Amino acid sequence: MEGRADGIVYGKFQPDLPAATESVLQPEMEFAAEIPPEEEISFIDEIKGVYRNVAAMEQPVYVHKAQAMCYAYIYAKQNRLERIGVQMTYCNLDTEEIRYFREIFDYETLTVWFGHLIEDYRKWADWQIAWKKQRQESIHGLEFPFPYREGQKKLVADVYRTILRGKNLFIEAPTGVGKTISTIFPAVKAVGEGLADRIFYLTAKTITATVAKETFALLEEQGYRAKVIQITAKEKLCLCEEMDCNPVNCPYAKGHFDRVNDAVFDLLQKSNLFTREEVLAQAKEYQVCPFEMSLDVATWADNIVCDYNYVFDPNVYLKRFFQEGIKGDYLFLVDEAHNLVDRSREMYSADLYKEDVLAVKRIMKAHSRTICRILDKCNKAMLEMKRECEHYQILDSVGTLTFHLMRLASQMDEFLEKPREFPEKKTVLDFYFALRNFLNIYDLVDDHYVIYSQMTEEGQFRIRLFCVDPSVNLQKCIDKSNSTIFFSATLLPIGYYKRLLSTDEDNYAIYAQSTFAQTQRLLAFGRDVSTKYTRRNRKEYEKIADYIGAVTEAQQGNYMVFFPSYRLMQDVYEVFAGKAADSCEILMQHNNMKEHEREAFLEEFEKERQGTLVAFCVMGGIFGEGIDLKNDRLIGAIIVGTGLPQVSDEREILKNYYDERGLSGFDYAFRYPGMNKVLQAAGRVIRTSEDRGVILLLDERFLQREYGALFPREWEKRSVCGLPQLREEVSRFWSDVREEL
Repeated sequence: MEGRADGIVYGKFQPDLPAATESVLQPEMEFAAEIPPEEEISFIDEIKGVYRNVAAMEQPVYVHKAQAMCYAYIYAKQNRLERIGVQMTYCNLDTEEIRYFREIFDYETLTVWFGHLIEDYRKWADWQIAWKKQRQESIHGLEFPFPYREGQKKLVADVYRTILRGKNLFIEAPTGVGKTISTIFPAVKAVGEGLADRIFYLTAKTITATVAKETFALLEEQGYRAKVIQITAKEKLCLCEEMDCNPVNCPYAKGHFDRVNDAVFDLLQKSNLFTREEVLAQAKEYQVCPFEMSLDVATWADNIVCDYNYVFDPNVYLKRFFQEGIKGDYLFLVDEAHNLVDRSREMYSADLYKEDVLAVKRIMKAHSRTICRILDKCNKAMLEMKRECEHYQILDSVGTLTFHLMRLASQMDEFLEKPREFPEKKTVLDFYFALRNFLNIYDLVDDHYVIYSQMTEEGQFRIRLFCVDPSVNLQKCIDKSNSTIFFSATLLPIGYYKRLLSTDEDNYAIYAQSTFAQTQRLLAFGRDVSTKYTRRNRKEYEKIADYIGAVTEAQQGNYMVFFPSYRLMQDVYEVFAGKAADSCEILMQHNNMKEHEREAFLEEFEKERQGTLVAFCVMGGIFGEGIDLKNDRLIGAIIVGTGLPQVSDEREILKNYYDERGLSGFDYAFRYPGMNKVLQAAGRVIRTSEDRGVILLLDERFLQREYGALFPREWEKRSVCGLPQLREEVSRFWSDVREEL
C-alpha cells in the first residue's frame, strides 16, 4: 500500500496550538485517546485549496478527512506508531486565510476503520480484476470484422504503430475508408497488448457517437468483451420536468450517494453496452441521478464515447480522469477533428458583460452592501473601457478590472455558501459561474490570446478573452493520453490542423486512400458564377438557379444545394422556386430548427417518390456534415460559394494575429475554414460503393490556384464548364450509370 500525503508534521502534542499567522484561525481539536501533554505526535497533513469561507467551516469535509486517515494508517503501520494525528489544512485561494482541523487516532482505531473501508472496496476490486482478465483474453483472438478495403489495412497498421510509439496521428480519411472501425479496432488491439487501458472516443455530433457505439457493438458480436458507455448531457438525462439539482427539490439528488454504489454495481452486472434507456431505467429503479450515475459507471468502463467537452473543456472535463497531475492510461480517438478548432477556441475563451454586472448589482442591493460596492467598482472599470471603444478595441490587459473581479468572486463565494432563496437567485448564479470562468480563463492568457473590448450588435459592452490559438491548451489535455488519433474526411491542409490542435512538432500525418472510383461521381465546376458580395444581384441568382436546374432536371432523385449564408439561400430560393415549382419539391432549412424539425427534414429523403426533391441548406450547418444518406437517398450536391465565414470582428482579429506571425491570416481566418465546409458538403453524396451522384461547385474562385491546392487527391478528375456544357456532362454521366447498371 502507498499514498502521497501533502506533508508530515512532527512535534509535541499541544492542545493550545497557537495561530501561525494572523490569518490563521485557532484549530479545532478532537481526540480519540488520552494523550500525555509532552508526547511526540506525528501529524499527516492534508492540504485543500478552496474558495469557500474557511472561518465558517465547522468540520472538515469527510472525504478529505478519510483520505488523510488512509495516509495516517499507512504511515502508522510502516513506523509502528501507537497513535498518529490527522491535520486538515484548508486554505482560501483568494484571501489565503487558513483553517486547521486536528484529530488524534490510536493505531487500533485506524486499523478497524481501514479494514471496514477495504472490505467495502473488495467486491469492486475482485470484479475489476476478473473483468479485465476477461477483456484482455477476448481481445487476443479478435479479428477485423470485414474484408479489408483498399488501403484500409495500411491505415489500421498506421494507427496501431502510432499508439505503439506513444505518438499522435492526424488522418485525412475520405468517405468510404471506414475510419471509425479503422481507428477503434487497432486501439482495442493496443489495449489487448497493454499499451493502454481505456479508450475515449471523442466527437462533436450525436450521429458520429452513434456510429462509434455501433462499431463497439459489432466487435462484441465478434467476441470482444468490454464495458461501453456514452456520456449524455445532464439536461438530456434529467428525470425531472425542470432540472434542479438541489436535494430539496429533486428526489433523485436527495440521498443519491447512499444508493448510487449499489446502482452502479448492479448495472455493471447486467450489460456491456449501456444505452441511454438502460441508464434511465436503472436510475429510476434506485432513485439516483442518471447523469451522476453514468459518470460513476464511466469510472469502470473500458470505452467511453463522449463529446469533446468532457476531455478538453476546462469547465466540463471529467475530473475523475483528467485532474491536474494525473496522467491516465488512455487513448483519445478524436472524430471529425476539423470541428475541434472552433470548438476549442470557444472552450478556452471567456466573456464578461457590463450589463450583467449592473443587473446583478441591482439584485444584490437587498442582500449585500459589500458585493454591491465591488460590483460598482467593476462597472466603473468597464465604463472607462467602454468610453474608449467605438466598435472593438484590442487591450493590452484588464489588470485593474481583474483585481476587482477576484475580490467579487471571493465575496460571492461566501454569500452563496449560505442557504438562501430569492427570486433572482438563478440570475446571480449564472453571473457567478460566468465570473469564475472569466477568472479561470484569465489565468491561461498568454501570447496565444487576444483580449479585446467590443460593442455588440445588440448594444451590449463586453470584455472578451479570445483564445486565438488553442494548441497550447489542447496539448495539456492531449498529454494526459498515451496517444491521440485525430481523424476526419476533411483535414486539409493538414499542416493547419497540426498547428492549431497540438504543439508537438513530431506528430505523424497520413492521407488515407479513397476506396471509391472516380467514375462513381461527376465533379464539375461552373466557370462563370460568383457569390462575391459585389456580384450578388438578380442576374447572378438567375444564373445560379439555372445551374441548379441543369443538375436536378437531368435525373429524378434527391438533391441538396448548399449556400454560405441564409440570406443568399433565401434570395436564390425565391428565383429557383419561380422556375421549378412545378417540376420538383423544394425544401429549405431555416434557422434554429428544433430536433423534431430536423428529423422531419431528413425523413423527406427516406420517402419513396417518383419526382425530384431539392433541399436548400446552409454550409457548415446541421445538414452540411454528419448526415449519412446512402444509395439513392441523395444523388447530387450543388455547393454555391466558397464557404468563407462572414466578416466579423473575431475573423479580423484572427486574420491580423496570423499575419503578424508571418502566416497567411486570410487563409487561417477565412479560406481554410470555408473550404472545410465545402468539402464536408461535397462528401454527403458518395457514401458507399453503390452510390452514384453529381457534385457541382459554383464560384469562379474555385478555379484559382489557392483553392485548387486545397482539393483532395480524389478530385483529380473534374470538369470546368459553362451551363450548356454542364447539361451535356450531367446527361452523359447518368446515361453511363444506367448502362453500367
